[in-house]
Amino acid sequence: MTYPELYILRHGETTWNAENRMQGELNSPLTDKGRRDAARQGAILAHLDLSGFTFLSSPQGRAFQTAGIALAGIADNIRTDDRLREIGVGDWSGRLRDELPMPKGKDPFMAQYEIAPNGEGFARVKTRCREFLANLQGPAVLVTHGITSSMIRGLVVGEKAYATRTTHGGQGCVYHLKNGEQFLLE
Repeated sequence: MTYPELYILRHGETTWNAENRMQGELNSPLTDKGRRDAARQGAILAHLDLSGFTFLSSPQGRAFQTAGIALAGIADNIRTDDRLREIGVGDWSGRLRDELPMPKGKDPFMAQYEIAPNGEGFARVKTRCREFLANLQGPAVLVTHGITSSMIRGLVVGEKAYATRTTHGGQGCVYHLKNGEQFLLE
């Protein structure tokens, strides 16, 4: 399937990111570094021709706060879409990662999301991201979260999405997806 051109931003660092807590559907504010991350993304986007692009954000506070900083002076209107929210981590929301079981394997960090009791799981995230992409009417700038960004990028460009060093979504950078290819803008 062919998808429109996308620029994907992950929200800036939050207090809970810095504490290594599972956020999921809960929220914590951006740190000073997180606000700098968002400003850096804005500086990257400011040099691009985004005429005709739609600007969409997760409704979760950390993403919408990032959108407000990164897209200031670029976007006249930022719409929210619930399908861009972060993976739900159920009973592990707000918990320190170090207190949780750490699965063995290639990426135990990612595996924690899949095994979270009463969590959303990757299959449901993939379904909502696939639906989001199917409904997208044209080129867009998306402000979202690490897992959601990773899932969208995987659906659009396949395994190439996971070849970069920041597969979890990269705070402070922008992913550019066009013609089945992914480019990391830093």
